[in-house]
Amino acid sequence: MTAVQYTAEGAVTISYSTLVSSPLTLNASIEQAFGSHPKSLGIIIVRDLPASYASQREKLLKFAYKFAKLDESIREKYTNPASNYSFGWSHGKEIMNGKPDVLKGSYYANPIVDAPTVSQKEKDAHPEYYGNNIWPDPDQKGVEGFKNAFKDLGQFVFRVGCELAVACQPFALAHFSDTSISLPNLISTSQTTKARLLHYFPPASGDAEPSGDEPVDSWCGFHLDHSMLTGLCSAMYLQEGDGFEPVVIPSPSAASGLYIRTRGGDLIKVSIPPDCLAFQTGEALEIATGGKLRATPHCVRVGDNLNAQNISRETFALFMQPNTDQHLSLSETFGQFSQKVFQEHYKKSR
Repeated sequence: MTAVQYTAEGAVTISYSTLVSSPLTLNASIEQAFGSHPKSLGIIIVRDLPASYASQREKLLKFAYKFAKLDESIREKYTNPASNYSFGWSHGKEIMNGKPDVLKGSYYANPIVDAPTVSQKEKDAHPEYYGNNIWPDPDQKGVEGFKNAFKDLGQFVFRVGCELAVACQPFALAHFSDTSISLPNLISTSQTTKARLLHYFPPASGDAEPSGDEPVDSWCGFHLDHSMLTGLCSAMYLQEGDGFEPVVIPSPSAASGLYIRTRGGDLIKVSIPPDCLAFQTGEALEIATGGKLRATPHCVRVGDNLNAQNISRETFALFMQPNTDQHLSLSETFGQFSQKVFQEHYKKSR
């Protein structure tokens, strides 16, 4: 059995080589990361990734910045209201903390399936998952290569997530309400995988507040992911450079970044090293385990640097979950659960 290792902040960390070669030796690490004890953060950090990951991450996160810098009329060409803005570009459509979220823009796509093969009935019932991907034109100036970069990183995170699901299966099986469920199978065969490329716009001038006054969720409000597992890249901070190419800079403030509330209620800032991936448990897994594996609330904070109005934050998340007809409980499918989530975040009844 592999000994449990932690980051300085208390997040469980595992080696990718061990995950691939000996996933079932990680039971203790999985339990510490995703269990129900009070200090559990619901997150695990995967280190020692292949060297190619670093360039894939930097390439795509710079595309988040470049796409957000395009003229609004161009960005709007790649929106899809019929899917609740769940494919292509979305800005100011989601409700966060009770108001439209204009602090970040998102580009959504399924990096695994370009055109789903489910029935037309399922497509009509769940357009948020079963639409076709929308990609910028290949010759769209400034974002040439966007599609390939998005799919390359998304598919890599997906592979690591599937490998993590294998390591999680013995622990999860002990808690599933339906013991026939296979977490690796649900994730690897699903057509609902969704990736979100995020651009956090620089705070407006005058919005920076002293650290004692700034809300901890000043860049992204507290929320739960509604996936089973979410893969998350380390955020990249960018500043405008010469021409169209941004400059990578350190975090503008020690207070900037991801905050997670433990199962015991403590609020912990968790840093993901640039050469690592993180995976969090989502609300769908909480329902499938009858509340035994709870999703942990998390948010993003701007920090207290008064020069932050010149700095944007870029990151990438991959949401892994079952198909919409999969029962999470005796009374609710993943599709039914998702519809409630979308109605809450977009205030749209269907």
